[in-house]
Amino acid sequence: QVQLVESGGGLVQPGKSLSLSCGASGSIFNIYKMGWYRQAPGKQREMVATISSCEDGVTNYADWVKGRFTISGDPAKPTVSLQMNSLEPEDTAVYYCYAGVLRGGYKDFWGQGTQVTVSS
Repeated sequence: QVQLVESGGGLVQPGKSLSLSCGASGSIFNIYKMGWYRQAPGKQREMVATISSCEDGVTNYADWVKGRFTISGDPAKPTVSLQMNSLEPEDTAVYYCYAGVLRGGYKDFWGQGTQVTVSS
């Protein structure tokens, strides 16, 4: 099992920035990927960004991010962060930390979620 604890989030005005962080504990040695997903009211959960926990640290972003968000991670701890700039009201959602584990098959683990509200 992997436990994920998020921090950050809150209320921010349009155009401003916000940072999210997530730390993993438990069976962390089999984590191969971490990232962030989000779910807005009435919508399905969608990928925001992911980062490989391998040495290459390959990142992947949703097309709509358009360079506004930056994901970073430290595989040794492991932690993952999301720097969000130029936030828009459409970014309002619950943001979930994600960890992919490979051990006898692929398993997904999720944090409890943190609310991000972009409003003036």
